[in-house]
Amino acid sequence: MFAPLQGKLVVALEQAVAAPFCSSRLADFGARVIKLERAEGDFARNYDHAVKGQSAYFVWLNRGKESVVVDIKKPEDMALIHALLAKADVFIQNLAPGATERAGIGSDDLRKKYPRLITCDITGYGDEGPYKEMKAYDFLIQCETGLAAITGGPSEPSRVGISLCDIAAGMYSVIGISQALLQREITGKGTGLKVSLFDALSDWMSVPLFLQENTGKAPARIGLAHAGLAPYGAYGCGDGRQIVISIQNEREWIRFCAEVLGKPSLAGEPAFKDNPTRVANRPALDAEIDAVFSQYSRDELATKLEDAGIAFGRLNEVADLSTHPQLRRSTVGSVAGELSLVASPIRTSDPQGTPSAIPEIGAHTDAIRREFAGK
Repeated sequence: MFAPLQGKLVVALEQAVAAPFCSSRLADFGARVIKLERAEGDFARNYDHAVKGQSAYFVWLNRGKESVVVDIKKPEDMALIHALLAKADVFIQNLAPGATERAGIGSDDLRKKYPRLITCDITGYGDEGPYKEMKAYDFLIQCETGLAAITGGPSEPSRVGISLCDIAAGMYSVIGISQALLQREITGKGTGLKVSLFDALSDWMSVPLFLQENTGKAPARIGLAHAGLAPYGAYGCGDGRQIVISIQNEREWIRFCAEVLGKPSLAGEPAFKDNPTRVANRPALDAEIDAVFSQYSRDELATKLEDAGIAFGRLNEVADLSTHPQLRRSTVGSVAGELSLVASPIRTSDPQGTPSAIPEIGAHTDAIRREFAGK
C-alpha cells in the first residue's frame, strides 16, 4: 500500500483550513495524525451542517485523524502535549500569532527540547514585518495580494470562490514537511518551517506581478476570457448553454476558422491575422464566433471542436461536477455513516489504501491519554 509516512507521528494543534489541509494530506500518505482540539472542537466543525449534519469543510480536511480534547491552559493537558511531542516527528500549528509561545510550546523552544522534531507554523502574514499581528483570513489575503483585483468582470473585482490562500499555504506546508523529513534522514535534526498565506499567494501571483513591474500593466479583469489570448473564453451556444474555447497558436486559429466556423478566409483578415490583433479587435472577433456558435447546441459544438482538435471545455455548474464522468471518489467513514469524498489527486503504481474515518470531537482522548501519559 502507498504509505510513505507510515510510522511517522504528526501532532496538529490546528483549526479552520490551512493546517488541517496539510495534516490531512500527511494522513493520506500514511502518517498517524493526532489532532488537538478545544472542548468545543475545531470551529470548522460548525461552518455548516451540509454533509449528513457535518461540516463540508471539516469532512474534507479531517479524514484519517485522531481527535484529542486539550486545554493548553491546564498543566495536566500540557503534560500530555509534551508526552506526544517527545515521540512526534512533526508538530503543526496555526493558532493566532504568539499563542503557542505564550503557552510555552513555541516552535523554537520545542526544537531545543526535542531536537528531531520538525515544526511547521502556519500564519497569515508570517512572524516578521508590519502585518505580523494582523488577523488574516482567506478572503482578506486574496484582496491584499491583488488577486481579487485581477479576478471578476470589468465592472468589479471578485473573490475566487474557494479558500485558495488556505489551500496554497497547506500545500506548501506539505512540501516543506516532506523536504524536512528527507533532510532529517541526513542530518538527524529537525527543522523549523514557517509558511504564511500571504507568501503562498504572493508566489502564485508572480506572473501578474512581473507584468505590472515590467510593463506597467497588470492583467485586465475581463471575466471568462483571457487577457492576452484570443479567442480564449466562454461563448454562448444555441441552446442557452456556454462552451469555453482556447486557441494557443496560429495553426489552431487557421484550423478553427476552417473546420469549426466554416470561414477559412477569416484567418487571414487583417484584423485577425495574429494574436495581438485579435486581442485588440476582440469585440469584432467575438461577433464572428457568436454568429456561428448560436446555430449549434453545446453538444454539437463540442463534437465539432473535438473533431478539429481545438481545446474546449463546458462551462459547468457544481452540480455537473457531481456527475462528471472524470470525477474519482473514495469512501470514508464518519459518525453519520459512510461519505463519498473526492479521491486523492495523487495516483501511484502501488495499491492505495482507503482513508480512515473522520473523528468525532475527542473520540480518541482517553485512548491517547492511556498510551502517552499512562492515564
